[in-house]
Amino acid sequence: MVAEVIKSKVLKGGEFVVKNATPDSTFIPESFNEEQLMVQQMVRDFAANVGDRGGKLDKQVELLDEAAELGLLSTHIPEEYGGMPMDTNTNSIISEELGHIGGGFTTSYAAHIGIGTLPILYFGTEAQKQKYLPGLASGALKAAYCLTEPSSGSDALAAKTVAHLSEDGQSWILNGQKMWISNAGFADVFVVFAKIDGQYFTGFIVEKGTPGLSLGAEEHKLGIKGSSTRQVFLENVQIPVDNLLGEKGKGHLIAFNILNVGRYKLGIMSVGGSKKAINIGVKYANDRVQFKTPISGFGAIQYKLAEMAIRTFACESACYRTSDLMQTKKNALLNEGMSYKDALLESAEEYAIECAMIKVIGSESTAYCVDELVQIHGGYGFSEEYAAAGMYRDARINRIYEGTNEINRLLSVTQLLKKAMKGELDLMNPALAVQQELMSANSAEMPTGNYGLEQKAVNDFKKIILVVLGTAVKMQMEGKLNLKTEQQIVMNIADMLMDVFTVESTLLRVQKLADIYAKPQAQELYEAILRTHLSDVQARMSKNATDALASFVEDENLLKGLLSGVRRLTKYPPVNVKNNRRAIAAAIINANEYCF
Repeated sequence: MVAEVIKSKVLKGGEFVVKNATPDSTFIPESFNEEQLMVQQMVRDFAANVGDRGGKLDKQVELLDEAAELGLLSTHIPEEYGGMPMDTNTNSIISEELGHIGGGFTTSYAAHIGIGTLPILYFGTEAQKQKYLPGLASGALKAAYCLTEPSSGSDALAAKTVAHLSEDGQSWILNGQKMWISNAGFADVFVVFAKIDGQYFTGFIVEKGTPGLSLGAEEHKLGIKGSSTRQVFLENVQIPVDNLLGEKGKGHLIAFNILNVGRYKLGIMSVGGSKKAINIGVKYANDRVQFKTPISGFGAIQYKLAEMAIRTFACESACYRTSDLMQTKKNALLNEGMSYKDALLESAEEYAIECAMIKVIGSESTAYCVDELVQIHGGYGFSEEYAAAGMYRDARINRIYEGTNEINRLLSVTQLLKKAMKGELDLMNPALAVQQELMSANSAEMPTGNYGLEQKAVNDFKKIILVVLGTAVKMQMEGKLNLKTEQQIVMNIADMLMDVFTVESTLLRVQKLADIYAKPQAQELYEAILRTHLSDVQARMSKNATDALASFVEDENLLKGLLSGVRRLTKYPPVNVKNNRRAIAAAIINANEYCF
């Protein structure tokens, strides 16, 4: 059996491909404790009070100040710097609830607490932390993160902004241009990346009002119009030599590690946006009457509501599973004596693969939900007088910032392979085991117990990934394939990784719920979500594996054998997805909101 069950320890980053977690070791939203539920309600009340202010540019500072009064800007910052640190799962709850606001405020908030503040917390000197973190925690200071340039987006290390040491050695002098900088219009502290002497990519802290620092006009954007997005110009900007952030030439460590957290945050915020779309969609569908019947009574609309809920539930399950993985890792590191900031940083770095996937899963789930929200509204969905149009526009950015979804797909696979090459993750032995199993006439495992068929299906999906990955790596070693240039094949593998992670997370959650809910009817709805999602995943696994293998395996006999193995590993029984979606939709329609 390839997928070994781990009971005594948490899975390492990327290890889900070859090992299984257990339901009792998996955190789910239904496990929130009393304190977390109180925080959730507080943030939910704040989000409800925001109203349409979230979409207004001139209200962003006001809203950030209100969030600061509730302590929402300080939940990652240690007490010695004026913070009120909360655990990773509680921070995830906060992010999800704030994801309901939209309109640009979620961008303003995330840019401040995440990519704006965390570089100083993680990489700042003690003096820098003492100077800036208390103000960032209280909201007295607002932060911005300046990485992207006109000629360097995904290729951040191609930046042209330069820094030179002054003749007296007391200052850094920065020259360059940054663009798409969130919060630029009101930020007090800018984390800026530049190349020292045009060579060493390094981080710096630049304060508002520094001579030579200027801003472009507010960008006219497709969505998130409430957020401030400007260009930042640096013309002989002179800052103290002590404002270098981290180490000379190590700016990439800041940029890339901070993005791990940003990607996860975006994914969990997307869950909030998806639930909001479902809530608005079902209320409209229940109120809108056509042919003397509420449109929620029509099968086509029920399909949309159910599929929106399935994708949201699966994404949410994956998000909180990842959140708890990071929290468990952080706690273990703290118990070993590691500092708070290093434990935070290393826990996010450990699960960089999962964070990259969560970003893609969340942004694309929300994209589906808001698109269907417009469709449910029909012509009214195209009108700015209804919420659907604005949500549709706002959601589009999610697939671009924090690294495009294409970049994150590539990262999830390349980082997995790097772990294997470093010996941190054993992929080859499980891949060989799958190969031997497929050569055998008998199945290596038979389903047993509750959800045995589902567990076997998930294990088989993991085997499909190992078949494709193992074959690809073997051919690359033989010089017959170069995965660096074959991005379409890598995309196929990335999609399989994400499907396996979400469907397994959904299965773990449903298994755990079976011990919580006494009412069979309630559990049946969750099983309908699981089995419908699993059925769809199986179809995608088969297609992605077939497309990938047919793209690089030229030997017809070998390809025939591999594809036969894929068919053998996609044997989950047919599911009545129509009835399942009808039952899921009925629950949402009766509740008049997302109810899972």
